[in-house]
Amino acid sequence: MSAAMYVLSTLGGFVLSSALLFKCPNLLHNKKKQSFRSRHISHRGGAGENLENTMAAFRHAVQLGTEMLELDCHLTKDEQVVVSHDSNLKRTTGLNKDIGNLTFRELPLYHCKLHVSFKKDCVCVGGKDRSIPLLSEVFEAFPDTPINIDIKVDSDVLIQKVSDLVKKFNRQDITVWGNVSDHIVKKCYSMNPQIPILFSQQRVLLLVGLFYTGLLPFYPLREQFLEIPMPTINLKLTDPNKISRTQRFTIWLTDALLMRKSLFEHLKARGIQVYIWVLNDKEDFERAFKLGATGVMTDYPIQLKEFLECYPCKEQ
Repeated sequence: MSAAMYVLSTLGGFVLSSALLFKCPNLLHNKKKQSFRSRHISHRGGAGENLENTMAAFRHAVQLGTEMLELDCHLTKDEQVVVSHDSNLKRTTGLNKDIGNLTFRELPLYHCKLHVSFKKDCVCVGGKDRSIPLLSEVFEAFPDTPINIDIKVDSDVLIQKVSDLVKKFNRQDITVWGNVSDHIVKKCYSMNPQIPILFSQQRVLLLVGLFYTGLLPFYPLREQFLEIPMPTINLKLTDPNKISRTQRFTIWLTDALLMRKSLFEHLKARGIQVYIWVLNDKEDFERAFKLGATGVMTDYPIQLKEFLECYPCKEQ
């Protein structure tokens, strides 16, 4: 056999096996199993309808029937795990201090109004609940609700304490955790491999590279949840006059590469749920589910609930 024929036969074998395993990944990989499926996910508890990351927001979302709460964790000076997105309190409370430099009792109340990060020119007006809660309060109040935890800082103590709380409340099968940093995700997995992890940013880039080279069907994945943004929402959050052609092209290219139905279907066939964030408009909800997303993360739980009541529920 000539060298050219050998290369062609090898390449042909790779292409055929890649295509087969892409469509039928369970021939090579065991399908991952979770005890829940989440279509409706409330970002920071629903930051457009109640002050973000407050017990009032979480209660409101759960009462509506949300299938997952998304929240963020930090560690106080006295090593209490609290639910807050920002490490510095300036934006949310007006106090220009880091959470890590204050004890839990010293934490101030949130402002009465907070800007909704993923909805242009929108502000959420809060009610009586303006307190930063403990993660343990959330776990205690919602023992059966899946919770998606963003570990906001690289802290071994924070990771250990979150793991301990998850085990204390016996919710390892309904908790997901991670961070954009692969270093932090590896620490989470090492600390407690029983808690499912999210893809880090580095692993998302690897995933996309494997997908376009045809290597993905052969590659083992330890993550159980892919949580990614829909790049085009950036066009809604920025003044059109301030977006350059280069930025528009970058957004379009990123969206074209990442928002791929075939990729999502392959991952779901391997038991990996796909969540797209943070979507706050009906047309974005519809696009996400048409692309095959398992779930959508939103600041407006009521709006997403109303959409899902009309949108046909398909087996994910």
